[in-house]
Amino acid sequence: MKKIILASASPRRSELLKQMGIVFDVFASDVDEIIDITKSPDDMVKILSCSKAYDVAGRISRKALVIGADTVVVKDEILGKPENYEDAVRMLLKLQGRWHFVYTGITVIDTYGDLFHVSDFEKTRVKMRKLTLGEIKAYAATNEPYDKAGAYGIQGLGAMLVEKIDGCYFNVVGLPIKKLTGLLEKFNYSLVEILKFTKEEWEDN
Repeated sequence: MKKIILASASPRRSELLKQMGIVFDVFASDVDEIIDITKSPDDMVKILSCSKAYDVAGRISRKALVIGADTVVVKDEILGKPENYEDAVRMLLKLQGRWHFVYTGITVIDTYGDLFHVSDFEKTRVKMRKLTLGEIKAYAATNEPYDKAGAYGIQGLGAMLVEKIDGCYFNVVGLPIKKLTGLLEKFNYSLVEILKFTKEEWEDN
């Protein structure tokens, strides 16, 4: 059974894999998440997820399937992670009371071969409820917005900001599970096989 490495330090992505019972290691990418405004959102997240996966694949000594992912929020412009408190407030003011889109790009690299990779993306529509300036400032003053695209996290306090979603919830968290499953299957790596792979087998491999 091939090992899996998550090329992300995101605790949310790790938690989703753990909830599925998948055994994996984390090896965070050093790639800067620079937004290229000339790219479409779907191309941008695929490019960044691919860059992250290749960065880690090139630095590990063991063979593995390497998963890279990147998430952005789109409302009139591509919104990455806020730079500071003021930037978080700006993003939340833009999103409050309106629909926006969340894109996550995902790449899987098989280092057992010649670094063959597959990439895809997921898109989810989200509506944030109307917020007062006081509510926005209070949320921006927490630690939650600063490592999240669009300055909010749907799985944390930010859940109180969201009115409804249209599409994949896990995509908004940062790892579209159905899309990941499809990419892994391209390597003949089914979830049934993954879930049969115990922690003891992982450590012995």
